[in-house]
Amino acid sequence: MGLANSKVRQKTNRIRNSLFVLLGLILVLLTVLGFKTYNIYQTELPSFEQLHNIEPSIKTKLYDRNGILLKEFYIENRILTPYKDFPPHLVEMLLASEDREFYNHWGINVRRIGMVAFKNIIQWRIAAGASTITQQLSRMIFLNRKQTLERKIKEALTAIKLERSYSKNEILEMYLNQYYFGKGAYGIAAAAHVFFSKTVPELTVSDCAIIIGLLKGPNINSPIRHPEKSLKARNRVLFSLHQYGGLTREVYDSLKAEPLTISPPVEKVGHAPYFTETIRKYILDTYGEEMLYSGGLKVYTSLDLDLQADAEKAMYKKIDELRARISKRYTTEDKTYSMVIPDTVDEYGDEVRMIKPVQGAFISIDNSNGDVLAMIGGRSFKETKFNRAVQSLLQPGSCFKPFVYTACIDNGFTTTEIIDDNPIVLDIPGSKQWRPHNFDNKFRGPITMREGLQFSRNLIAIRLILKIKPEQAIFYARNMGITTPLEPVPSLALGSAQVRLIEMVSAFSIYPNQGIHVPTRLIHKIVNRYGQVIEDNTSVKKEEVLSAQTAFIMASMMQSVVTGGTGRGSRWRGFMRPAGGKTGTSNNFCDNWFIGYTPQITTGCWVGFDEKISLGRNQDGAKNGVPIWTEYMIAAHDSLPIMEFEEPEGIVHQDICIETGEIATDRCVKVREEVYIEGTEPTETCSLHPSAGRYKRGSSQSGDEFNADDTTDERTHF
Repeated sequence: MGLANSKVRQKTNRIRNSLFVLLGLILVLLTVLGFKTYNIYQTELPSFEQLHNIEPSIKTKLYDRNGILLKEFYIENRILTPYKDFPPHLVEMLLASEDREFYNHWGINVRRIGMVAFKNIIQWRIAAGASTITQQLSRMIFLNRKQTLERKIKEALTAIKLERSYSKNEILEMYLNQYYFGKGAYGIAAAAHVFFSKTVPELTVSDCAIIIGLLKGPNINSPIRHPEKSLKARNRVLFSLHQYGGLTREVYDSLKAEPLTISPPVEKVGHAPYFTETIRKYILDTYGEEMLYSGGLKVYTSLDLDLQADAEKAMYKKIDELRARISKRYTTEDKTYSMVIPDTVDEYGDEVRMIKPVQGAFISIDNSNGDVLAMIGGRSFKETKFNRAVQSLLQPGSCFKPFVYTACIDNGFTTTEIIDDNPIVLDIPGSKQWRPHNFDNKFRGPITMREGLQFSRNLIAIRLILKIKPEQAIFYARNMGITTPLEPVPSLALGSAQVRLIEMVSAFSIYPNQGIHVPTRLIHKIVNRYGQVIEDNTSVKKEEVLSAQTAFIMASMMQSVVTGGTGRGSRWRGFMRPAGGKTGTSNNFCDNWFIGYTPQITTGCWVGFDEKISLGRNQDGAKNGVPIWTEYMIAAHDSLPIMEFEEPEGIVHQDICIETGEIATDRCVKVREEVYIEGTEPTETCSLHPSAGRYKRGSSQSGDEFNADDTTDERTHF
């Protein structure tokens, strides 16, 4: 008996010792696990500072000057919606489907974890999840979706930290603004727009059920890709809400019977793509990629979307007309006018030839503040993203001549200065003699400077630049904003250099601005996600680069171009407001320009090929630039008051004889009222038509005189 008891005691001791060892091991395991958990909590979880500064990615929005949305830039298409804007049924559905005890737990639901763990063990598979909404949020913001024990521990601990940092409603707000609902929609506002073309407060009960159904699988339950699965998911959400007490049986049955209804927005091409791309590059260079695509900036720009539409209508019509003309005139056999492109359809990748496309560029500026009202960088942004309005170096032809005339006027020349329009031969060092000629190959003999600019006489411009030296013309062009290389050679007067359209238009705006240069402005201000202004360009910068008197004289001379010179096609087309401008055509009719202005707006356009290829004989700025400019300016001034160019002090008016440039007598036949800077006006009466008495105003013919044969622009020769 004693032996049996001894064996029992030994067995009991072994069991007890084994239990002690097991308990010891469990204690060690729990200690290690506790230490590991504590270490994770202290070192590997997001800090409280990070938790208090959660900033979801928000897209940057560009607006025109009237607050119309132009473009959005984003990696995640997200708009933040405050909790107060959530429909009550949206929140109820979320809780009913994902976390019915949300308001009763402190980040993790221990009871549910136990129930789900038991169920998963019984079924020997993961049949259900136990993550609370707070745990899901912590995973979305800070963690990944790897199914590991360490990640689950981090998820639970982060959820506890979140609950200590935010209220329940703030957690729900973050959750619905963070979740990815598929089709590029990050957050509830983007989902409402992508699937229903609605704002969040406009969502119906059925809409909300469809969206909450996406939480179980944004791609699988997508109403666009898998409408049948989406319908089932919607009905499951509605049933959960019914169980939760949010819907009566009758309402649930009624909603369940409704068909799946969505209304995705019509995809739109962004407005003014060349303009918005210029803004995008600026923000990227200035503020960085993260700020551009995730910073939630609001960028208020200078563009006027209505005027942009007017510009595109006028520009595209002319470019399409020229493209049709070139396609009719030349075949793909002509290697000058055709180009080789790969055939993406042919499986063998054979190359095909197509006619080279005519391109165009356009800039319109508000004279008062430098705002770029409209910008076009090419016929199609899909064809090419290269922006010819700001990036291309183009030969301006006779559009450069005003800089030469400006230098002359500012240095004592007058509009009635007589210059010889006759042949000239120039010796060019290291090259053969240069014999420039006029566009029409004719010579007018002695004419005034006004007529020289009015009819764009090449030989007048060359003689003028030789009088003042090319360096002086370059000085004035630089002072007026031209930054591209300019060679001090006589051919500069005819536009042999290369310039940018935006700089030329800005420079021309100085004439109606009384000599004041206002830098071009594309952005009014940039506001960050918190409503703070981080860039403010609302104050207008101004710099006097010409005297008001010189600017007024030049504006007067360039008015003659529009009223009776190479730009008078604008009058034939119905634009009758006070305006000045200049046509331009480069050698062999490659580049066609017109830049013109009123007291309110300065606008310039260019058409041509990207290579130095002729648009065709007599295809010049008057034929192709003036029509674009005119159509746009008529629309742009529709609601603007008619204004005259403001005359500054120090301007003298004098009736003169056009033939001599001297004070008119009663015998002068061609008489015009001219304007002079005080001190430069003529003092001698006409020597060609002497008279005993002085000429009295109105006693003879006055007005601009011109030869009706001069209907075309100049041709530049280098």
